[in-house]
Amino acid sequence: MKSTRGLFISVEGVDGAGKSTQLAWLAEWLTRRGVPLIQTREPGGTPLGEQLRACLLREPMHLETEALLMFAARREHLAQVIVPALARGDWVLCDRFSDATYAYQGGGRGLAPARIQQLEDWVQGQGPGRCEPDLTLLFDVPPEVSNARLASGRMLDRFEREAADFHARVREAYLARAAAAPQRIRVVDASGTPQAIQAHLAGMLPQWLGLP
Repeated sequence: MKSTRGLFISVEGVDGAGKSTQLAWLAEWLTRRGVPLIQTREPGGTPLGEQLRACLLREPMHLETEALLMFAARREHLAQVIVPALARGDWVLCDRFSDATYAYQGGGRGLAPARIQQLEDWVQGQGPGRCEPDLTLLFDVPPEVSNARLASGRMLDRFEREAADFHARVREAYLARAAAAPQRIRVVDASGTPQAIQAHLAGMLPQWLGLP
């Protein structure tokens, strides 16, 4: 996976998987190894993207509007942050990317995958010039674990407030994506303690990323 171009790593998972905790640890782990790192998130990552994020997380809207806004934020994110960073040789660590759209708008809400594919091809390109993660870490937990974590009392956004069957469909869509692209998407059992998950990652990441 070594290249003069930077590496693009995305972190995915259902709400309640502990993704944010592990993403912070991963950023520190990479920085300690001297990796020039840009950390960002979706939706968001740019001033416009953050405005769209606030709208997406709060305002009810038509399913197709939701998907279009996700990809609008992604197009800006790619143009302003991700593509320039990779071209400089920086690594990009992104909290969610297109797999989340297939999981949430596709699996969770029922938008046809072909519609998402059309937007993905348009926004991310096709063929050798396509921009997609080199490695995706999918933090996976059973529904009872994610539901318990979401019930911890913090303020939830409109996706996190969805019913349990919505989150179950999101998880199924994520796992289907992982089964279809096992070299890119690595499923990480996130049901254990943060320390146990980090110990597992510390043992696997050098192999996955080509680092000593």
